[in-house]
Amino acid sequence: MTDLDAVVARVRDRIDPSADERQRMADATATLLSRVESATADLPVPTDAIQVGSTARGTWLSGDRDIDLFVRFPPDLDRETLERYGLQVGHAVLPDGHEEYAEHPYVKGEFEGFEVDLVPCYDVDDASEIQSAVDRTPFHTEYLRGRLTDDLAADVRVCKRFLKGIGAYGSNLRTRGFSGYLTELLVVEYGGFRPLLDAASDWQPPVELDPEDHGTATFDDPLVVIDPTDPERNVAAVCAPENVARLQHYARDLLATPREDLFFPPDTEPLAAEDLRRHLERRGTTPVAVVFETPDIVADQLYPQLRRSLSGVRSELDRRGFDVLRATTFADDRAVLLCELEVAERPAIQRHGGPPVHVREHAEGFFGTYADGEADSADADDPPAVYGPFLDGDRFVVERDREFTSAADFLRSDALFDVALGTHVATALDAGYDVLVGDDLASLTDEFGVELAGYFDPKP
Repeated sequence: MTDLDAVVARVRDRIDPSADERQRMADATATLLSRVESATADLPVPTDAIQVGSTARGTWLSGDRDIDLFVRFPPDLDRETLERYGLQVGHAVLPDGHEEYAEHPYVKGEFEGFEVDLVPCYDVDDASEIQSAVDRTPFHTEYLRGRLTDDLAADVRVCKRFLKGIGAYGSNLRTRGFSGYLTELLVVEYGGFRPLLDAASDWQPPVELDPEDHGTATFDDPLVVIDPTDPERNVAAVCAPENVARLQHYARDLLATPREDLFFPPDTEPLAAEDLRRHLERRGTTPVAVVFETPDIVADQLYPQLRRSLSGVRSELDRRGFDVLRATTFADDRAVLLCELEVAERPAIQRHGGPPVHVREHAEGFFGTYADGEADSADADDPPAVYGPFLDGDRFVVERDREFTSAADFLRSDALFDVALGTHVATALDAGYDVLVGDDLASLTDEFGVELAGYFDPKP
């Protein structure tokens, strides 16, 4: 047995569901399916119910408490009726459940300690005929059930735990990592966890895998895994380049030095205010943070908007000469757009280059604009508002007043709203926000100590 085999064996001891867990899961699922059958008996359309997801495929980890049940309706049923029937069945099966919304509403609730999703979908003949994104899920379960042996299912569980440990598991738009279905496909494609590690270590993105040799679509993603049940879909489309690279790095790390802490990393200790101040003193930078009430939207809407807003703020700070070293965003009750600046203040004037003199029309326009401006504003007792125009080589140049000499002044101004912001973020900022500069960031450690610890101790 190799060192890696020994590590994997110990990991399996911690993550494989026990026989008792499996039985309780099976009993709960059987009871729920019986309830669905009773709840659909009087509907005027034929239905059936199936279990999907990791618990249906035997790839769930010990402690997972999720049961996903899909109720399939005829494909010619209109969407409004499907939703109405779906909610009716959901509430009958889970009387204490509540409604949530993906592409359409469904019922979520608890049963005997398990978290249950009861989702309506269309019973289409082929995944290429789906009318709703959830319609393809039953095809995923059917495809993998025929290919996942007990050994491969065990390797999937190990791989999921590994991806969780390195922070790359989850297809939500906060993580942008590897979904359970993608993990299963990769393990099946490569024939196990160890072969996947070997392959990922040598990936040269873009990596393209087509398990069923569809060969009908192209995608511009670092990792492409064509859905075996739907040739027009890349299962890995949500994976950020960082998470593909993260898997590559830690695959090499695990192969070189097998150890359990890559699967079960220790909890991050929150950063204390004094430690944050020491980091800032050591780094000699100036952090600025825009802090506001987190918009009341689901995480899959929130994080794309936070990233868009951070990108807009960062780009504008760079454009104005404040040189962003690094930036990040995080959220809880409040949301934070954090930029660490190499330059926090700029001179009162800035250089503005014009066209070459030989480009007559533009040159005369540039000269006239600034020469006239100087004449209008000049005062015998005050310096000019504009220095120039003068020549630098064959081009006109002026030195003019800078709109904002500090990054904080810019962030506190209405000009912040001119950058590319997420819609809900802009609304939240309009309701009010704070700008923290330098040591003021220490006031965030109570709420965001873990996030700040990760920022000041970055890892792949």
